[in-house]
Amino acid sequence: MVKFLKNNYFQNKFKILWLLFFIQLNLNAQTEIDSSKICPPRTILEIFKKKDSIYVVKPIKNSFFLIIPAIGSQPATGFFYGAVAQYTFKGKEKADKYSIANVGITYTTKKQWLVNVKNNILLKNNRIFLSGDYRLYIFSQPNYGLGTNIIPPRRNQEPGFSIDSIAEPMDYNYFKFHQSVSFQVHPNFYVGGGVNIDWYSSIVDKDLDVANGKFTYHYNYNQKYGFDESEYFLNGVSLNLVYDSRDNQVNATHGWFANINYRFNPEIFDNQEVSNVLYAEYRNFIPVSQKDKRYILALWTYGQFVTKGKVPYLNLPAIGWDQRSRSGEGYTQGLFRGTNLIYLATEFRFPLSCDQMFSGTVFTNFVTTSNPETNTKLFQYVQPAFGFGLRILIDKATRTNLIADYAWGNNSKGFYLNAGETF
Repeated sequence: MVKFLKNNYFQNKFKILWLLFFIQLNLNAQTEIDSSKICPPRTILEIFKKKDSIYVVKPIKNSFFLIIPAIGSQPATGFFYGAVAQYTFKGKEKADKYSIANVGITYTTKKQWLVNVKNNILLKNNRIFLSGDYRLYIFSQPNYGLGTNIIPPRRNQEPGFSIDSIAEPMDYNYFKFHQSVSFQVHPNFYVGGGVNIDWYSSIVDKDLDVANGKFTYHYNYNQKYGFDESEYFLNGVSLNLVYDSRDNQVNATHGWFANINYRFNPEIFDNQEVSNVLYAEYRNFIPVSQKDKRYILALWTYGQFVTKGKVPYLNLPAIGWDQRSRSGEGYTQGLFRGTNLIYLATEFRFPLSCDQMFSGTVFTNFVTTSNPETNTKLFQYVQPAFGFGLRILIDKATRTNLIADYAWGNNSKGFYLNAGETF
């Protein structure tokens, strides 16, 4: 039986969460609204405008540019501040779908620089799909070991256990360039390929003291599989299959998305071994009311699997390292890592105001990772989290929300502020 189900703490929490789901669904069933009678949408930016000017019919915009501050704190970075700029746009044809490109620059109290560039772009009347993830990090992040059993069940935990007690701090620089190009071969279906470059350099394993026999997860893994201690690469090419029937990738109300990416990593440099990695992802957006489309059950699951050879420790599948760094709410990025990883998230999205300015969500997520060194298999240990969120509409045409989520995990919690839905 999955280990966390024996935990009374999480049993009680999930009872409360399912009660919230039931109450909301019950209210929805009793108070379904005719979509034609829903108030005209209004953004938070219009709250101080005159009422007569708000509801004037205006042409639908084909683009929206947003800059928001990035301020917060987490164990991996300490206090951080910076900015995120997001550009959402579409072509002039009615059937064209919105595309997203964003840039984020962050500086932290641990003297880290984080530069992110992401793109999910549809061109030529949705016939070409681009997806990219570029990063330049002067970074530090603790390692916690492999497998989701690094956090023991509560009945086996020592008094005063904390995640910090198993952390092994590390500094490194990271350069990432992942870009795929896929071409439509059938409505909503794309086939293509990509280039994938990962370069880890200036690696400093702070707890490592070989002379005194103090070893770390990173050191032991590298020694066993022949990777350099201070620098390594993972470079290759990938085959990409995509299906996307979502009405809007910024904030979908229906449709589904699937992506299968198979990566081939040849031995190009001295510090790279031959390996293959499979990434498979699925998202579905299900309206739960026929009369009010704003009640949505959203599902997101993905798996990442090392199918051949070995990859460097820092490139092993880990929570929070998806393209938009949105997985694993409730847990620190990189906390759960393994040779294989499966993640599942569910969200129930619902309106809080008639004019769509405010909406909410309750959600759960689950992660499991494997570790062959300890014979830990997928689903042998599953780590759950749950939370709730507030959505504030900031652009009507693209349905872009400012989102604030709070989540609890096992011995962990987190607050998240972003633009655009979690998935």
